[in-house]
Amino acid sequence: MPKITNEIIIDKAHELGFDLIGFAPAEKLTREVILLKNWLEENRQAGMEYMEHGLDKREDVSLVLPGAKSVISFGVNYYTPYNHENKPDAGKISRYAWGKDYHFLMWEMLKQLEDYLRSRDSSFDAKSYVDTGPVMDRVWAEKAGLGWEGKNGNVISKKFGSWIFLATMITNFEFDYNLPAANSCGTCTACINACPTEAIISEGLIDSNKCISYLTIENKGEIPQQFNGKFNGWLFGCDICQDVCPWNKKFAKETEKSWFKPLRGTELPLDMFEELSNRQFNRLFEDSPIKRARAKGMRRNAEFLKKENVKPKE
Repeated sequence: MPKITNEIIIDKAHELGFDLIGFAPAEKLTREVILLKNWLEENRQAGMEYMEHGLDKREDVSLVLPGAKSVISFGVNYYTPYNHENKPDAGKISRYAWGKDYHFLMWEMLKQLEDYLRSRDSSFDAKSYVDTGPVMDRVWAEKAGLGWEGKNGNVISKKFGSWIFLATMITNFEFDYNLPAANSCGTCTACINACPTEAIISEGLIDSNKCISYLTIENKGEIPQQFNGKFNGWLFGCDICQDVCPWNKKFAKETEKSWFKPLRGTELPLDMFEELSNRQFNRLFEDSPIKRARAKGMRRNAEFLKKENVKPKE
């Protein structure tokens, strides 16, 4: 009897806290990389130059892990049933950043899973990623049956909606594979219609140059004035396209993990960043995804919202 099977991985992964687990063969992603190259050539990546790197590895995971035979995709539900208060002197924070940084939690979960599987069979080898590295995590999640990539670019699960964090494990073992998830968005265009900056160009095509999440997090420059009055009070990230999604309204379930519950509320005062030094900022947000924007970025975002002079609204 094999020492490592689908059932053994699924049971241990659930024990460690993963909510979704799926298996896919480690095939080349030639079509997906062609689409990615087209997206890059159209400069839809904005300032995220790292998206241009490692295209060969994104296409062929055996360049990441020699001898790769399977890709295991994991999902963790992070939904918590709180709402923004829409205070005029505060900015809204994206739901994924209300609690502690998910990377720390999921990296540890993956490490424990890898250690456990190697203890069962020393020939087991793996390379794991959480939202980092040259891996197309959303593509693999779809191929492994976790969910489909919606028109807003997020993976949507029929168990939890799109409120899920993804992780990917490339392995040298073969498994029984899941069927790819079928796209169930149908004719719905709720996310496209709701985006205030028109960042969703068409089905699954996102222009990062216009995306509020990019502009408030990854963006290292100023926020273009063309977006004045269009941020709807978002200080860090944006959930508009997820909030309007019918699948989220139907399938969102409260996470069992206290890790993702709000540490500092769902909004932050716009004035708090005026006098905050880099050291103070790093100390205050050391365990939060908000740290990614840095003190300078959060001051920029707060100033932009102040100039909008509009009451935040959902």
